[in-house]
Amino acid sequence: MTRYLVTGASGMLGQDLQAALARDPDARREVTALSRAELDVTDRDAVLAAVGGHDLVINAAAYTNVDGAETHEDEAFAINAAGIENLAVAAREHGARLLTISTDYVFDGAGTSPYPEDAPRDPLNAYGRSKAEGERLALAAHPAGVFIVRTAWLYGAGGPNFAATMLRLAASNPTVSVVDDQLGQPTWTADLAAALVELAESDATPGIYHATNGGQTSWYGFARAIFAEAGLDPERVLPTDSASFVRPAPRPAYSVLGHAAWDRAGLAPLRDWREALAAAAASGALPA
Repeated sequence: MTRYLVTGASGMLGQDLQAALARDPDARREVTALSRAELDVTDRDAVLAAVGGHDLVINAAAYTNVDGAETHEDEAFAINAAGIENLAVAAREHGARLLTISTDYVFDGAGTSPYPEDAPRDPLNAYGRSKAEGERLALAAHPAGVFIVRTAWLYGAGGPNFAATMLRLAASNPTVSVVDDQLGQPTWTADLAAALVELAESDATPGIYHATNGGQTSWYGFARAIFAEAGLDPERVLPTDSASFVRPAPRPAYSVLGHAAWDRAGLAPLRDWREALAAAAASGALPA
């Protein structure tokens, strides 16, 4: 019996993690799922107590408000950096492994080819800085038992996300303008959750991994695909550029991640983002 602890369990990814862990009744898993209200990862004593008795911790708790982090950087660091260190220390003390989620935003977006796992961290914004520091602290605290899994552009049924925003805007606007000069990899949380469980139960060595759906597109291309899957006219999506859509936190222009470490571990690649989006729509994961 493998004893799992899922933190951040009420979030979009946390919900899909619980579903993925429950999918195979013969897998002999015992799962404890704690929401942020039930476990504050910034409380080291609470984290030490919660991790006890578990073999593997999958951390989906995070401060994810990218723009909000610009004015609440201390809060972002408390959760995304110090909180991750707390989990790593607790995992080390209890002989457990920690699998924690990071982001493409640890990179500056100046690249032109997929970022390898060992590319230097150089975040553009406060959110990215907090996640980069979380990676560093976790690996330093428990190098023999920490898996950092970077992902990108998440969407799913269980929380606010770009796909839901696009469909909400479509309901009240004849057209929607979306930036076409930022490239990345839309990733369905259900696919990511299944991949995380596969990684957790593999013989992969601890370290940094990238897990995203395959291929790449712009936010504009993603929005058009969302409209099409929802039976809406994709011509209602209009291209714009980042200079015309200024936000508090700068975004990387290029966020495509390479999967060499995933491949070396012998793990199955995640399917192309377009296939994943079609499956998400068919499953009801996109709002009607």
